[in-house]
Amino acid sequence: MKTTSILFVVIIACISVSYCKDLIVGTSFNNRLLWQEKAEYNAFPLKKRVKEVFFSDPGQQIIKGIIARDLDHTDASATITAGGVGFSYANLRLKSDRGSGLNYQIEIYV
Repeated sequence: MKTTSILFVVIIACISVSYCKDLIVGTSFNNRLLWQEKAEYNAFPLKKRVKEVFFSDPGQQIIKGIIARDLDHTDASATITAGGVGFSYANLRLKSDRGSGLNYQIEIYV
């Protein structure tokens, strides 16, 4: 009985994580917000919108966490293409769903 309930909780947690379109890498807990940007693109019929976001810290501080939140809760995706946690730079690729726009809040913590 106990194993079944634990299995049920794990399955529900996996389903809820798979529907989340936000990108959360590393941690923001007890870290300082270094950079914040809002990335927006308007919708274009039948097209996927793609935006590349580049960040490089001139002070060469190591990134501890990256959060990219989809403010419109669409089926857009965010991925890290270079750098990221453990580096002093990060390149993010934001891709919208077909016919939708982009509206992301990007935060980088050191």
